[in-house]
Amino acid sequence: MGLRVLGIGNAARRDDGVGVWVARQLAVRLGEGADVRVLGDDGFALLDALAGGEAAILIDAVRSGAAPGTVHRFDAATRPLPPTLLRCSTHALGVAEAVELARALGQLPALLAVYGIEGADFDIGEGLSPPVAAAAAALVEELATA
Repeated sequence: MGLRVLGIGNAARRDDGVGVWVARQLAVRLGEGADVRVLGDDGFALLDALAGGEAAILIDAVRSGAAPGTVHRFDAATRPLPPTLLRCSTHALGVAEAVELARALGQLPALLAVYGIEGADFDIGEGLSPPVAAAAAALVEELATA
């Protein structure tokens, strides 16, 4: 299996849905042959999606105090995700915990790039805030043309 794209988040909580939005846009841009998965906010589904893949890109919203729209990039295959970056999770099993559980179980892809887009608005509602929407669109362009 080749590259797997995993969109994480809850589209009903504004910027928390940025990973879902990016994954959906990449599915359109990359076409039917791409392995793009929208996982919502189910960390256990993420654990399953990480298993068996050679390489994966994971996109989720983060809240670290950086400016909204800041894109954080991590090589999660070689080192754990910073726990302070992903400390506020609306997910039953958070992204950092799912990645580390996959690592402990020997199910982590050899290549795992994690993109965390700094959110501004996590209230109930749909649609991304302007700085998050701009960052998400730029990330789609970057990943679709890489």
